Amino acid sequence: MVDLNSNHDADDAPSDDEALLDPSEAAEIVPDDPDHPMDFDDNEDHEEPDNTHEQEEIQLQNDSLAHFDHHTDSIFCIANHPLTPTIIATGGGDDTTYIFSADVPSPVLPKSYESSPTTSRSSIPPIAKLTGHTDSINALAYTLPHGTYLLTGGLDGQLRVHSTADPSYPLLTSTAEVPEINFLLPNPHPSHPDTFALGASDGSVWVYSIDPASDPSNPLQVLQAYYLHTESCTAGAWTPDGKLLATVSEDGSLYVWDPFGEAAAAGVTSPSSSGGGGQALVGLTSADQRFAVEDGLFSVAVAPSGTFVAVGGAHGMIRIVGLPRLSSSSLSSSSSSATITSSQKGGGGGGAAGKTKGGRQTGGPKTNSGGTPGSSSSAGQAGVILASLQAQTESIETLSFSPHHSLLAAGSVDGSICLFDTAHRFVLRRHVKEAHEGFAVVKVAFGGGGASPSASASASTSSTAVTAAATSSQQQQQGSGNADAAWLLMSCGMDGVVRKWDCRGGAGGSGGQQQQQQGLVKEWRGHRGEGEGGGVLGFVMMGDGRVATAGDDGVSLVFG
Repeated sequence: MVDLNSNHDADDAPSDDEALLDPSEAAEIVPDDPDHPMDFDDNEDHEEPDNTHEQEEIQLQNDSLAHFDHHTDSIFCIANHPLTPTIIATGGGDDTTYIFSADVPSPVLPKSYESSPTTSRSSIPPIAKLTGHTDSINALAYTLPHGTYLLTGGLDGQLRVHSTADPSYPLLTSTAEVPEINFLLPNPHPSHPDTFALGASDGSVWVYSIDPASDPSNPLQVLQAYYLHTESCTAGAWTPDGKLLATVSEDGSLYVWDPFGEAAAAGVTSPSSSGGGGQALVGLTSADQRFAVEDGLFSVAVAPSGTFVAVGGAHGMIRIVGLPRLSSSSLSSSSSSATITSSQKGGGGGGAAGKTKGGRQTGGPKTNSGGTPGSSSSAGQAGVILASLQAQTESIETLSFSPHHSLLAAGSVDGSICLFDTAHRFVLRRHVKEAHEGFAVVKVAFGGGGASPSASASASTSSTAVTAAATSSQQQQQGSGNADAAWLLMSCGMDGVVRKWDCRGGAGGSGGQQQQQQGLVKEWRGHRGEGEGGGVLGFVMMGDGRVATAGDDGVSLVFG
């Protein structure tokens, strides 16, 4: 029997001290160093940290005087009031139109001279916020000559008319006749007040008049509707006298319309069967190989004389086409009276491959002693292809005629700007290949010293006739001492920069050496640009030399 109560010898019993490692038995003591670097085997490949390259810094330059940032998406179009050019309207991808005043004081000294400089500034507050569209606002325009109404056109097909008599811009009326609105173009002549044209994605062209006094229940009246374009109508331009309307399309066609019947009353009819059975005074399509531009037309501008029209399309192609001359007196009277209409945007377009001296030419309009096309143009020249030009490599996105000199400016998706001499068979006078450093040129417009009332970010909504009238009016206000302003050309592009050029060249302003040699006077930066969703999609000029922009980054900047 085992005695459970017997005690074991104390020496036989294990102790807690014996279970622990004696420090003296340790071969090595490793000090506690959690930050000790890991050792690498000499035979193992490993990369040493490269400290030879400094961290890249992105510096953003902002030359603006003020900004408006209430949009939550890209700003696609911009317009300003013809009588108060500092009142700006912007429309964007957030389906909203904002009205704000750009009449902000210019700083006397730079920020570095301020006693308490700030790192940020507040946005310009909105005067009015207009809603009601269900898709992006694609076109804006104030009616002429007094800016009585603001027109908004959307990708939802809606046309909305707002009265400007009240600061809240109340809605007068609306309609939806087309799938999408591409451009809105007010008539530049006072004989057709509050009248405008509309171009649509289905190729249709509409002419409306707003007259609440004649019919309060139906203030928006359709004067004409045309359906000859078979694809989207991309651009339009009125003649300076407001009598004729030229439109182009992605199908490569050009039509010149007689909306008010004045040409018909004067006995001028379509000289060719392509006039659409008498609907159009001039009709040229891709079926005519002399005129054909593969892949479509995207811009149009009418010469200040009203005697010919320039159209721009894919691959850098430009065609110059004669227009009917209704009367020699009508244009002279319109030139003087149109100066009261203030300003608006010049041409729109697309461009292509280089030809020396302006490329192929097939004649040109006769000119008077002043070097600009004169009264020698007649109805017999209507529809005649006067010149075919090709000096750029991609689509001509924008076109603009100088109201004072025999120059035609063309901006291309290839980033270049060309100047053609309209008095000398459209010879190429200058080709600024890096005008916007390889990024698409969105808009060019003469009159960099002053006003321009309404412009769409889309090149298709331009009106060279109104631009000419506006620039002339602005220069009359500033006096003959500002003659140099007649040579100024403004441009903007997808590089996010607005630039001012002297068309005489060699101004030696800001920018790169090559740009200075080509006449760059000044440039304004502030939009993100450079393909990062921050290009400048349009601009308007105010009567004091300042410019307001429509930014793809959702911001409108005021430069001066």
